[in-house]
Amino acid sequence: MIDNIEVYTHSSIRITDHVGTIYIDPFQIREEKHDADYIMITHPHSDHYSAEDIRKVLKESTILVVPESMVEDARELEREVKSIISVKPGMFKEINGLEIKTVPAYNNIKPFHPKRAEWVGYILKIDGKRIYIAGDTGVTKEAKKVKCDVALVPIGGTYTMDVKKAADLINTIRPEYVIPTHYGNIVGKEEDGRAFKELVKSPVKVVEKIQYFK
Repeated sequence: MIDNIEVYTHSSIRITDHVGTIYIDPFQIREEKHDADYIMITHPHSDHYSAEDIRKVLKESTILVVPESMVEDARELEREVKSIISVKPGMFKEINGLEIKTVPAYNNIKPFHPKRAEWVGYILKIDGKRIYIAGDTGVTKEAKKVKCDVALVPIGGTYTMDVKKAADLINTIRPEYVIPTHYGNIVGKEEDGRAFKELVKSPVKVVEKIQYFK
């Protein structure tokens, strides 16, 4: 389960499964892979929605999943993918065998990710396990109710949770594994992963996955 998850840089995630290859927020992609069966975008900020990087992984049969509020942005890619599917927070969809739940992703106090924008995180059901990709979020009431086996959460601060708040969330929802994201590039330091690991309580296992820092 953990071995099938890659984090390239920042919050750029790739997951492989029997239903296909899934990318979430592809960013600063170094190779032209063109292997994406699904591409999921959490919100329209340029470090999460990058048409240039999406084009490095898409193929003719790719399904692009985006929040409803950014469908117009995604139309620049509609001739290059099979379809564009929109989602809103708090919904369930099954797309060609892939089960998806969406979780609101927003800041409680900071102005960068307002709740009214209806941006999302995703919970993917893969091989019977629930993988939560939080997106850019704070410690929200919805995030604290998530039930998952693996969580990928931002820890870099500034626009999202910092190390301490992210650890507090994980110690609340208690997945089997947690993978920290969103640090060591635009925000946060490479050492944040180790600091986060020290604050996460057993039996949760912290796995650092980011392949590329600055």
